[in-house]
Amino acid sequence: MIRVSEATSIIQQHLFKPGNEKMALAKATGRILAEPIIADRDFPPFHRASMDGIAIQHQAFAKGQRHFTVEGLLPAGAPSFPLKNADAAIEIMTGAMLPVNTDTVVRYEDVEITHGSAHITIDTLSKGEGTHPQAQDAAQNDVLLAPGIKIAPAEIALMASVGKADVLVYTFPKTAIISTGNELVAVDATPLPHQIRRSNSYALQSALSLLGCEASLFHVPDEKHVLEKELKEIVAAHELIILSGGVSKGKFDFIPEVLTSLGIEKKFHQVSQRPGKPFWFGTSTSSQHTVFALPGNPVSTYMCYYRYIQPWLLQSMHLPAGEQQAILARDFSFKPPLTYFLQVKTVNESGKLMAYPDAGGGSGDFANLKNVSGFLELPEERTEFKEGEALAYYAFR
Repeated sequence: MIRVSEATSIIQQHLFKPGNEKMALAKATGRILAEPIIADRDFPPFHRASMDGIAIQHQAFAKGQRHFTVEGLLPAGAPSFPLKNADAAIEIMTGAMLPVNTDTVVRYEDVEITHGSAHITIDTLSKGEGTHPQAQDAAQNDVLLAPGIKIAPAEIALMASVGKADVLVYTFPKTAIISTGNELVAVDATPLPHQIRRSNSYALQSALSLLGCEASLFHVPDEKHVLEKELKEIVAAHELIILSGGVSKGKFDFIPEVLTSLGIEKKFHQVSQRPGKPFWFGTSTSSQHTVFALPGNPVSTYMCYYRYIQPWLLQSMHLPAGEQQAILARDFSFKPPLTYFLQVKTVNESGKLMAYPDAGGGSGDFANLKNVSGFLELPEERTEFKEGEALAYYAFR
């Protein structure tokens, strides 16, 4: 049995190496950028008006001039034309190219225009006010976005502005989620008194979907020859395999033995933690397959996903693992020499993330998960944990 820190280190040594694919920009939201996005021109590409008003030479205003003859009107999207007279002005709309011989825009709210003459009603005006200089935001050939960014609407807009109709994104591992157990029936079935509906696989599939990773669901009974046959086919067709159940010490827990027979090399089995002690991790010798075999108890499955699998996947996709801390809001004690993942409800109090313990009824009490927002990691070196301590926190809300 190994410690939590050792399990984490081993898993991080076996990250997935993602491929990439071209994707239409309109469908790329939520995917991970796999190429640098380069500015194909200056941002903005010309000196532009940042407000509606009149464009003037600031020097004329600085000399005390307040009345300006209006030479014309320049809307956004129209070709620019120069200011002919230094003591004149051009009406200009937001986004229009600043006319040659002008350097300042006075907003309409500070101007009165009658009969082709503009009167500025303010006495203080800075040179360049109301303008957005060329290349102020970025210069041509600047890197606007680096690989490893999760694409959100802001990134979509930026890529559209440089003409990226298609974008290169990382591919998630082809993923299978496998539940095992003769006591489990389909979600739409009516269970017999000795049966329960499958839920762990749906929880895992949902959690992965939030990252953008799609997963196929399978169920295999606790029969060794069936497990060998079906797991062989599933493993061969997938890069990430997550199993729930069949990894403990029971007489029907065949998963570790079957995985070994399929060429999956065990990296560890059993972690000094609660919940989730029977956790198994391995990879194929070719490193083409990564296998997380989780205990079947719902809270154990849930905890192991957020503590180990999600950080592994994020780091594999060149994203930060999302590590954070929360502050224990009440004293708590835990006697066994194990790392304990305490269910907590977190509340932001005066800028501090406070974690209130709500341990629930054990690793089988998945109904309690609706009341909490994550797990607080209590290290195994101690048994007493005091109010006000900052500890590692793994959120699922």
